[in-house]
Amino acid sequence: MKTFVTGFPRIGEQRELKFALEKYWKGEVPFSEVEEVAETLKKRHWKYQKDANIDAISINDFSLYDTTLDTMIALGLEPQSHQDIDDDTERYFAIARGDKEHRALEMTKWFNTNYHYIVPVLDETTDKPVNIDKIKAEYQAAKAEGITPKINLIGPLTFIANAKNSQGEDAPFDAYEKVMQKYEALLELIAKLDEKIIVQFDEPVLVTDKAAELAMLTKDAYTRLSNAAANAEIYVITYFDHATEAVKALCTTPVVGIGLDFVYGAENKEVVKDIADAGKKLVAGVIDGRNVWISDIYAKVSLLEEIAKDIDKEDIIVSTSCSLLHVPFTLKYEEKLDSEVKSWLAYAVEKLGELNLTAKCFFGETLNTEEQALLEANRQANQSRRNSQKIHNPDVQARMETIASLQKKRIPFEERIVKQHAKFNYPPLATTTIGSFPQTAQVRQTRRAFKNGEIDEATYIEKMKAFTKECVAWQDEIGLEVLVHGEFERNDMVEYFGEQLDGVAFSQNGWVQSYGSRCVKPPLIYGDVSRPSPMTLFWSTYAQSLTDKPMKGMLTGAVTILNWSFVRDDQPRSQTCYQISFAIRDEIDDLQNAGIEMIQVDEAAFKEGYPLRKEKRPAYEDFALKSFWVSTNVAKETTQIHTHMCYSEFNDIIQTIEAMDADVISIETARSGNVLLKVFARTGYKHEIGPGVYDIHSPRIPSVEEMVEQIEALLEVLPARQLWINPDCGLKTRGWAEVKPSLENMVKAVKIVRESL
Repeated sequence: MKTFVTGFPRIGEQRELKFALEKYWKGEVPFSEVEEVAETLKKRHWKYQKDANIDAISINDFSLYDTTLDTMIALGLEPQSHQDIDDDTERYFAIARGDKEHRALEMTKWFNTNYHYIVPVLDETTDKPVNIDKIKAEYQAAKAEGITPKINLIGPLTFIANAKNSQGEDAPFDAYEKVMQKYEALLELIAKLDEKIIVQFDEPVLVTDKAAELAMLTKDAYTRLSNAAANAEIYVITYFDHATEAVKALCTTPVVGIGLDFVYGAENKEVVKDIADAGKKLVAGVIDGRNVWISDIYAKVSLLEEIAKDIDKEDIIVSTSCSLLHVPFTLKYEEKLDSEVKSWLAYAVEKLGELNLTAKCFFGETLNTEEQALLEANRQANQSRRNSQKIHNPDVQARMETIASLQKKRIPFEERIVKQHAKFNYPPLATTTIGSFPQTAQVRQTRRAFKNGEIDEATYIEKMKAFTKECVAWQDEIGLEVLVHGEFERNDMVEYFGEQLDGVAFSQNGWVQSYGSRCVKPPLIYGDVSRPSPMTLFWSTYAQSLTDKPMKGMLTGAVTILNWSFVRDDQPRSQTCYQISFAIRDEIDDLQNAGIEMIQVDEAAFKEGYPLRKEKRPAYEDFALKSFWVSTNVAKETTQIHTHMCYSEFNDIIQTIEAMDADVISIETARSGNVLLKVFARTGYKHEIGPGVYDIHSPRIPSVEEMVEQIEALLEVLPARQLWINPDCGLKTRGWAEVKPSLENMVKAVKIVRESL
């Protein structure tokens, strides 16, 4: 075995799975059609890898929604709350998405990525027998395609570390024995699938600060799992940072190989000799699985040669740094990208070629004519990228010289908020929404028609004005106190801004799965970033002209644009973030000068960018905070700055959130109850907060009574004057049939609660 792919994207190169799932959820097609699409995609993805000479090809990295949810089912640890649903398929999607009678399980980010997983609740699970039906079916299908499959499983330590208990707290490791017995039983069944099996256990928790305290459990878990299946070759794969502590524990177990990320964990070089001395295989992650820039094949081979100083070459397996789930599928459909910028890119399929070429060069194999041409093209593209005039902007560099003088907070919050209350005169428990409203088929068709040249700009603007006018009038009618314009002109909260910034490119088909059927198309930040002209001013001022109520200007923050983009890797990320923050700063100034004096700067991905190691966090916090200040300290005292964060754990960064100094922050609490809010209360957080009372990722419509109960629970934690009431995220993915009654119920619930204050 010389090449190893940690995991592969599953949504489909043209989002085939997404569209099949959404048709099924709407009742337009039977589930059998989803299954048919899934089977087609799995075989296609295996073939891509087989054709690229990949030796270790995964199964069970494919999922209809989420692999953590699949793991719950495989282990027999499903939530008790959904067991009244007899049909397996209906129950599966109800756990993920909720239904009329059931809330979905909480969803949060997979470590520091934009992928979301379903959070297990370990003290409210079933104790069903383990279930390898999905794994067995995929194994047999892969064998029929001429592939020797590698079975991917989320490791037990990561599964427990990512779980919670019913109080919404991190699940204690006293669940370890129960979970381990399930894993052992699962592996015993898997072992019967073949004479020899290869099993990959994903353990990214071992690159976090928990690794040291988990050392004894690491040794115990992988000794037991190795013993549970004598015919299993077990590889424990880590990624996103270094795993130096865990390696020492894993080297004392019978596992065959250990996977390390050498792209984002350079410290892993320090433990290569330990792996060699223990007689283990090293799965060397050198092809970047998280970014889209082409590899420098010569540099990758040099890195492998450096690693090989401490371990025999034949004990190295060349790999991706992590699953390719985090990058788009293929450049095949990119017909409109600037040809030079396109030459600097590699998506998942192209990375398979890079992996094959790197391994061949490293192991000294003879390249055929096509491979020689690819190697030369790689050399030329890297040279082009280093020297291109597209990357460097003298005006941006000159402005960056002033950055130090702008990295400061506004005047104290206590002084600002008094003036803001006097100006806006909003009541306690003020009602608003996060920003976007449903992107109906009609809205999307209008945008598509304009983009394709089927309607002119004047027609497009009139149609979008009509959508906006209707949305503003309806918000006014139901009694919302702070309005938004609905964002009908926006395709995505990051893409919309990226399309208007210099130094940023956009793909046609660079889709990446965020959760379930939800996909995003991250910008490609390839050069110095600047804002040629205002980005939101026209639509915000038009919407404000339709009402006397405050109209929030809606912006995406610099840190979120950074974290939800594929960012150039030829300069520090901090420098790119500061460049973006200048663009947001200029937009805020334009908005407030035009009379838009409530401005929301969404930082949904602020927590997502945190390094997984504590020692690396201060540097990130420093530039992330300063970038937010650079953007927002241009605001006048009476300009109210809102921000929004969603689906993040805030316990360990609450002081940083306070230091951001936004006047109002809205957060997700609809799935997680009051746990997050209590974190704010414990720290004495003084700024105003909008805890989400309505889960927008579920199709269910919460009743007035349910929302009254939830708001009253909020008031047990914080006073009404400090609270805003809103959904937990934007509403673009929902339909009006769900949104209208849900928001009407929210406003009614607030009125009821206010009467009792």
